[in-house]
Amino acid sequence: MTRFEVGERDFLLDGRPVRLLSGALHYFRVHEAQWDHRLAMLRAMGLNCVETYVPWNLHEPRPGEFRDPEALGRFLDAARAAGLWAIVRPGPYICAEWENGGLPEWLTGPLGRRVRTRDAEYLRAVDAWFGRLLPQVVARQCDAGGPVIMVQAENEYGSYGSDSAYLAWLVDRLRALGVRVPLCTSDGPEDHMLSGGGVPGVLATVNFGSGAREALAALRRHQAGGPLMCMEFWCGWFTHWGRAEEPRAPEDAAAALREILECGASVNIYMAHGGTSFGGWAGANRAGELQDGALRSTVTSYDYGAPVDERGRPTEKFWRFREVLAGYAEGPLPPVPEAQRVLADPVRAVVEEWAPAEDVMAALGGAEVEGGGPATFEELGVDRGVVRYRVAVPGPRGRYPLRVRGLRDRAVVCVDGELRAVVDTEDAVVGEVAGPASVEVWVASLGRVNYGPRLGESKGIVGGLLHERQFLHGVRSRGLRLDAVEEAGALARVPFRAVEGAGGGAGLYRGTLTVAGRPGDAGLVLPGWRHGFAWINGFCLGRYWDEGPQRTLYVPGPVLREGANELLVWEWEGAPAPVGEEAGAPGLYPCAAGR
Repeated sequence: MTRFEVGERDFLLDGRPVRLLSGALHYFRVHEAQWDHRLAMLRAMGLNCVETYVPWNLHEPRPGEFRDPEALGRFLDAARAAGLWAIVRPGPYICAEWENGGLPEWLTGPLGRRVRTRDAEYLRAVDAWFGRLLPQVVARQCDAGGPVIMVQAENEYGSYGSDSAYLAWLVDRLRALGVRVPLCTSDGPEDHMLSGGGVPGVLATVNFGSGAREALAALRRHQAGGPLMCMEFWCGWFTHWGRAEEPRAPEDAAAALREILECGASVNIYMAHGGTSFGGWAGANRAGELQDGALRSTVTSYDYGAPVDERGRPTEKFWRFREVLAGYAEGPLPPVPEAQRVLADPVRAVVEEWAPAEDVMAALGGAEVEGGGPATFEELGVDRGVVRYRVAVPGPRGRYPLRVRGLRDRAVVCVDGELRAVVDTEDAVVGEVAGPASVEVWVASLGRVNYGPRLGESKGIVGGLLHERQFLHGVRSRGLRLDAVEEAGALARVPFRAVEGAGGGAGLYRGTLTVAGRPGDAGLVLPGWRHGFAWINGFCLGRYWDEGPQRTLYVPGPVLREGANELLVWEWEGAPAPVGEEAGAPGLYPCAAGR
């Protein structure tokens, strides 16, 4: 039996001081068949521990309906087999540039600002989720022969709120549910964050990308004893659609890592391997210093500029980090694993069928509801997907501006069946419209905010549709979930038609990718396609968007098979026409992955 404790100045493993050299790897951002390889890469870099979040909304997409809830346990078993300890950060809020910070939309929709507080309804939901999740953590604690040595309560709470009673309740519930290993919190190194996110008797850690001495000194002001730890050493950064990437030089990151270790602190490299936000689960942020400005949607790739890139390859940063970490390792480092197999030759897709968006909505959408104003995504039970709004402009009346107020995403607006505009500002003016007229607004989710004061905000049209200054009532709203196409028998209900002589509009496209020989890692490119999601063999690769900077979707080798592979593309704004021609055909490429 192994005992892991928080000592007066050090972590203690069976009474012996130990330094945690950890790296973040999110099991839900890596194909399960590649977990072993990625964990071996962390060991080879010089790490002795792996850290992961747990996204509540991924595992409980609807109340009481669980999706692969035992995945965390399998990952922890893989970590143990790889010779790594594990830090688990179950939230319930995780941030992680993940949809809604990991909180389910069915909870944040009705509760709003009551989430992440002592609100009784919120706590009941958290308690039920923890009751389902934590047994697989408890059974794998180090004193029971498992890899789990520490569990985090909440996440960066000092950046959000000041409800100390809520944090104390979380700590009590974690203990009551059987967590025996040390608990911790993590926050930025500012005084208000450390004081707002700390819990008496629980180890505090700090998150930063540079300035280790100053950050750790701030931590020591708030916590006189206990080991020092940087829970998130930001060695890179994430990227938003339509914005330039923010690379970090390997030598600069390595110097910052060395400084942390020279201060005597433990570290968790965020990210050691970022992976991919498959399934359309990438979140969004609000621009501005106070995170209350324009919506910024995060790209599908979560490469993060990490030492192990999106495809699992060692980067220059990997080798620099390995040099630093080797000086703190117990014995020689393991050899670097062999690279994963790569697709041998390019493959062009043959796109044969499509169904217009209206037909897909009729086949797979939820019930249409009519109300005084537009229904939100949450009211329609849509976490990721699209909502169609229909409303009549009465008449006769003159030409006045048509306004979409409180737009939280991106909308395609049609008037009398003709495309009028694509808009994405919160108060969007479409143009002048005379009545009577029929208006359709298709709103595609760009991801929910995962950090800051606008966490949990509703999606869709939350303000209303106006003609001149007059609200338009009698709005009919209908939602279509992104994962509706993945349900058993769903595609059989979609009235596909031949692409030849048609296509080019918004809708669902189906084709074939024929792989000769053994498959391997690849990248999917969609030249000329505008905005949507892609699946191969039922596996959702994530969002593509001609906004850039990401131009390629990473395709894990285990997703492909030799011979025919089904490709689905849900294009929201209009595919290149004619779709069947080579210039607009999607394709797989061996070396184009992630960017």
